[in-house]
Amino acid sequence: MKVVFLTLLFGLICGAQETPAEIDPSKVTGDWRTIYVAADNKEKIVEGGPLRCYYRQIECKNDCEYLLISYYVKLDGRCQFFSEELKRQEGGIYIIEFAGTNYLQIIHVTDNMLVFYFENDDGQKITKITEASGRGTSFTQEELQKYQELNSERGIPNENIDNVIETGKAPQENSYPK
Repeated sequence: MKVVFLTLLFGLICGAQETPAEIDPSKVTGDWRTIYVAADNKEKIVEGGPLRCYYRQIECKNDCEYLLISYYVKLDGRCQFFSEELKRQEGGIYIIEFAGTNYLQIIHVTDNMLVFYFENDDGQKITKITEASGRGTSFTQEELQKYQELNSERGIPNENIDNVIETGKAPQENSYPK
């Protein structure tokens, strides 16, 4: 198991060097809505799946040394609210324990688009996932193409992209606990 963990961590760190070295913290902080999600194991991200998250707010603290993420997950038919503070590790990786161990990384951010890449290790299988969030409820054609490119670069089939806005509902903005 340690070999699998070290291989995963090494792969993420090496992969981190292929992504933009500098993430602009001012573009990260704010209200976000999950628009698209994709995974190489689609069963993890289907509606009601354990890793289908509905992001609502992300705050970058101390030059993104810490990320505060507020999101919903539908568990047992009910949307449940979560708020997590994650500390950045070497290589720009954040670790969160949810449905296994998740190694998370911001791989793309603009004024309207934020994409997380993470690998979930549930103890049996490692699943590659991307989640694309926006400031509104849709992306431009160029933003969708960028998201598809990011998936292809990570070996995630674009046919596994799911439009979260069209297929699932979570509580609206400003309805999460303060």
